[in-house]
Amino acid sequence: MKKIFLLILGLVLIPVKTTFADKAYFAGGCFWCMESDFEKLEGVSEVISGFSGGTAENPTYNGDHSGHYETVEIIYDPDVISYHQLLVNYWINIDPFDKYGQFCDKGPSYRSAIFVANEQERELAEKSKQEVVKNFPDKEVVTPILDASIFYPIKGEEEGHQDYYKKNPVRYKTYRYLCGRDRRLAEIWGN
Repeated sequence: MKKIFLLILGLVLIPVKTTFADKAYFAGGCFWCMESDFEKLEGVSEVISGFSGGTAENPTYNGDHSGHYETVEIIYDPDVISYHQLLVNYWINIDPFDKYGQFCDKGPSYRSAIFVANEQERELAEKSKQEVVKNFPDKEVVTPILDASIFYPIKGEEEGHQDYYKKNPVRYKTYRYLCGRDRRLAEIWGN
């Protein structure tokens, strides 16, 4: 945790703990599942479902979201969990070889992608992707690393998509099971 020292009466320094949050953006198919997979991590304070990567302004789930990926915004404390650790968790929760979508969800908005905000994130993302390539030399890793763009959180009438796995646990677990997500992840990454 970062510390800031305050000068009180010009004589005493008292450490005051403050938390600085960073944000990361990943697309990995269904944003309900990505929320669930990231909110379990210590150091992640919130995961928000939305869209990114396209040109349509104010995309909606039931409306125009053409060109956008279903994306999650991850708010995390870098003193507890690093961007590298988020990348590791990201890769083991997607199928990096499916160019048509993720698991049972197919179509452009369900493709995987890493959105980077700066050169440091790009370098870490590229290194992590090369590790996946190295571990699967006979497969093509199709997950792109893209420049971060505007993130549009799901809101308004579609707010029910936020924290769906918490609000509708039975429906969510049924969807995840029937979609074959965990079965495919085990095939790729093991248990």
